[in-house]
Amino acid sequence: MNRRRQVSSDPTALKPGDVELEMGVPIPGVIVPRDGWTQTALKQLPSEGILKFEDLFQRSAPMAIDIGCGNGRFTISSAVRRPDWDHLGIDILPAVIRYATRRGNQRALKNVRFAVCDGWRLLSDLIPDASVDEFHIYHPQPYFSADDFSKRMLHPQFLILLHQRLKATGKIFLQTDRKAYWQYIQKSFRSLFEWTEQTEPWSEDPWGRSRREMLSQQQGLAIFRGVASKRNSLTNEEACSIAASMAPPAFAVQGRRGRRK
Repeated sequence: MNRRRQVSSDPTALKPGDVELEMGVPIPGVIVPRDGWTQTALKQLPSEGILKFEDLFQRSAPMAIDIGCGNGRFTISSAVRRPDWDHLGIDILPAVIRYATRRGNQRALKNVRFAVCDGWRLLSDLIPDASVDEFHIYHPQPYFSADDFSKRMLHPQFLILLHQRLKATGKIFLQTDRKAYWQYIQKSFRSLFEWTEQTEPWSEDPWGRSRREMLSQQQGLAIFRGVASKRNSLTNEEACSIAASMAPPAFAVQGRRGRRK
């Protein structure tokens, strides 16, 4: 039987056969001996040109991208659960990518890569149109100061990039614990995508898809979830015209700045 130990902040303490716990909840996958570890760090992004997923993973498979992946909980969970899918997790914080990478390596995952990168650069410069099956965006940084509102990721122009990079059957999974951000998300995404609100926790991850979600649940905060599907009836010109008329995400958010994921 696998041993379990609580090591929410130090995966280096894990031994082969362990199942890692974070806040009492397992991170899927079992730790393998060191000589079986994989290398999940994508240390060098193209300075020119695009990421070629088939070259990166040495196969053709559905592609899921976790923007703001934090310590990798969801990316790893999905990679373990869906070995026939490939996964890319990105975050702007090198420290959390180091945790995510080590966790992917320890579980001998071949269908996941992690990189230090921001969502704007990834979508603008590194991936082609109609190349992604799923985007996952959980608890995007709300930025509480009015001076920082322009840093919010889910700007109408970013939504255009999401629309362009999705495949025809692609979906975007979204979640936040900030009501004002959620109201903006619902209104803006409904303008460009087919929209479905998810009123219950994700069935595959009832305890939470990210550390941020688990912390929010402990604090008794409401979690807002939804799924956007590509609206293929919109031409790119029509989508750009709609986005140009949308307000930027410059709204007040209640609460204190917290850790991301």
